[in-house]
Amino acid sequence: MKKIEVNRIINPIQASDGAGVKLKRSIGVEPNYFDPFLMLDEFGSEDKDDYIGGFPAHPHRGIETVTYMLHGEFEHQDSTGAKGRMKAGDVQWMKTGSGIIHSEMPAMSGGKLHGFQLWINMPAKLKMSKPDYIYINANEVKVYKDEDKEIKTIAGKFENAEGPIKEHNVEPIYFDIELKKGKEFHFKLPATHNSFVYLVDGEIIIGEKKHDTVKGSTLILLNKGEELKIKSKLNSKFLLISGKPINEEIARGGPFVMNTKSEILEAVNDYHNGTFVK
Repeated sequence: MKKIEVNRIINPIQASDGAGVKLKRSIGVEPNYFDPFLMLDEFGSEDKDDYIGGFPAHPHRGIETVTYMLHGEFEHQDSTGAKGRMKAGDVQWMKTGSGIIHSEMPAMSGGKLHGFQLWINMPAKLKMSKPDYIYINANEVKVYKDEDKEIKTIAGKFENAEGPIKEHNVEPIYFDIELKKGKEFHFKLPATHNSFVYLVDGEIIIGEKKHDTVKGSTLILLNKGEELKIKSKLNSKFLLISGKPINEEIARGGPFVMNTKSEILEAVNDYHNGTFVK
């Protein structure tokens, strides 16, 4: 069984999106694409001026957006008629398909806001499918807990805790892991998958080979393999995310990700012509 080691350690860049929301962006910059993952943003601040503008109405086509809240509240509304208020521990898994227009606005006037948004590519055969919106309340996320660790399973399975996202084309794994100082986390990943760890807080060591210090908000791309070992040097919190590559050409145009430039132009034209939402 091949042991998994660190491929690259990446410090996110400071960026902003929506109406000036400050965030840390890792996937979507360098690397621009880690098949099937298109973007990863960490947003969060205790200063309301960093997030109060939110993400006003904007379109998407050809991708899935996964928003995971750790602190604070967001209100979601989209062109399918779906509405919801995201609270700490909640997940919004949205398959934009042929096109959706949505907004995500803070439902708070102050206090701490913290969360993540992950973009997942959709294969060509699904890019023009009907949009689908999956809302997962925090109490629907199964949790594994022992004296060393706590694992929230959004997708995938750890021991007897299985996430609510199932029968997905990229066979995703999405864990939120808290690991106590000096303890180890072991997990078998599919050898087919591209996988990464995003350290939220603490300090960790991955695999057997020596690598640079990994502390704070950091993206760690992993080599393909099966046997993953992570040891915490401090009490640590991190995401483990993994998915099966789609292996198709992509064309990007802002909020649209298709397979060709002509499909991007079609999406732009549809949006401006008022024919975007099917």
